[in-house]
Amino acid sequence: MWAQWIKTRGPEGVQVHTRPSTNKYQAHAVRVDGILFDSQREAARYQELKLLAAAGRISSIEIHPGFPLIVKELHRVDGPEILHTVGMFHADFKYRDHRFGTWIVEDVKSPPTKTEAYKLRKKIVEAVHGITITEIA
Repeated sequence: MWAQWIKTRGPEGVQVHTRPSTNKYQAHAVRVDGILFDSQREAARYQELKLLAAAGRISSIEIHPGFPLIVKELHRVDGPEILHTVGMFHADFKYRDHRFGTWIVEDVKSPPTKTEAYKLRKKIVEAVHGITITEIA
């Protein structure tokens, strides 16, 4: 029993994954530079962005930036405007593009991950924050 515990936990008691973990879309999680990415495609895009940064074309790469999903109370007649944060949207990357002098927000997406819930969250974030989320296939 102790030997089995050591196999699954390792000598420091930290759980060791014996096989690559997959998510509900059968993508394998990948760790690059100590950062856990949901898929191999997302990790590959990160490495592409690192090369663009090294070439001086982009800077200030943020990984998994969060954007609050904010809605306004509409039923109030009097009183101050009340805003509610009803959730968070986490894109895959945000970075500064030097060619255009703008911030770019990207989300790595495959057809199965473009769910109706994702599309709705994306529209809310774009409307509330005044940004465009670029989908990377």
